[in-house]
Amino acid sequence: MPLTKAEISRLRSLQEKKAREAAGAYVVEGTKVVGELLTAGAALAELFVREDWPGPRDDPRVRPVSAAEMQRISHFPTPSPVLAVGPIERTSLATGELNRGLTLALDGVQDAGNVGTLLRVADWFGLDRVLLSPDCADLFSQKVINASMGSFSRVRTITLPLEAALRDLAVPVLGCDLGGDDVHGLPVLHDAVIVIGSEGRGLTEAVRTRVTRLVTIPRIGGAESLNAGVAAAIVCDNLRRLQGCG
Repeated sequence: MPLTKAEISRLRSLQEKKAREAAGAYVVEGTKVVGELLTAGAALAELFVREDWPGPRDDPRVRPVSAAEMQRISHFPTPSPVLAVGPIERTSLATGELNRGLTLALDGVQDAGNVGTLLRVADWFGLDRVLLSPDCADLFSQKVINASMGSFSRVRTITLPLEAALRDLAVPVLGCDLGGDDVHGLPVLHDAVIVIGSEGRGLTEAVRTRVTRLVTIPRIGGAESLNAGVAAAIVCDNLRRLQGCG
């Protein structure tokens, strides 16, 4: 059955955050990323596929579309063979949850690619959760999901005001900052929060007041700074290495 004008309009509207929030759904496109999400068990509700899509076609969520229809619903100049729609699902923190395990907190990270990469970092190092401040890039945007690949579905993520969430914790709150202590001097930490600030501004003053220790990665060359994802990966690697995980 051909797509109706209303269906096409709905799918195209999901490019915008306001429409996603109103519909309670997000859209993601691309053979690789959709395949990763399916493998990770993402709760995808609809799969619009061209005949050249290599995935399973007997799935009840699959709806075949023509090349012309995919061109109309695609978010890309060159459409991919598959476009998927999934429900926006959010969770909240349990009381005392941040005092257990390792948490990565993103303080105003507005670059969607960096947010997605940070989800992959958290997934790679087996962190327990990721916190996003409300002014981070939208978790359910195409760019964030693409950059995170399957990690989008594997990592527990919570969006909330960080200042309140980090108040009165019983675990160290490590803020990444160029003026901090050498991260290689940290003791073994099994429970901690690692806070990464925005690309241009760094940590906000409100969140900085909740940080118990600033840490940095020693600079040997002349680069001004590190990408947020690279910095987080180095800090997480150091923490896991100290635990004997690497």
